[in-house]
Amino acid sequence: MKKKLKLKVSAIKDGTVIDHIPAKSLFEVISILGLDKIENQITFGTNLESGKLGAKAIIKVSDKFFENDEINKIALIAPHAKLNIIRDYEVAEKKIVEIPQKITGIVKCFNPKCITNHEKITTSFRVINTNPVALKCKYCEKITAEDQIKML
Repeated sequence: MKKKLKLKVSAIKDGTVIDHIPAKSLFEVISILGLDKIENQITFGTNLESGKLGAKAIIKVSDKFFENDEINKIALIAPHAKLNIIRDYEVAEKKIVEIPQKITGIVKCFNPKCITNHEKITTSFRVINTNPVALKCKYCEKITAEDQIKML
């Protein structure tokens, strides 16, 4: 007999679902994707049960489809996130987030002497390692380690 599951967050007709976000990272993901500035219907749930994460969060955005480079930014804080493209209430496509090779304008440089911490210059990093994450600043060439990453 097939077990029926009850949806904890309602379905959307068309749009994007981002699942398997660590619960503590939900609002950072919302900020990175600029979801706090759009008019689309957004539903999110946090502290939902997850076998892998313990507590997870989920975001559903109606009538919004992200570009790969937009969604891959969240890999820094939600490396196991899954992206589902929904069309007519069905999953039309599944994507896995990946850390991009270049990170621009979302992470603060760890070096307090870096020019990006004193002038109006957009931060830019090259990813030199993905596990654990290590970012090399374009301007001061210092390495920001995973445990030092702070979002702008």
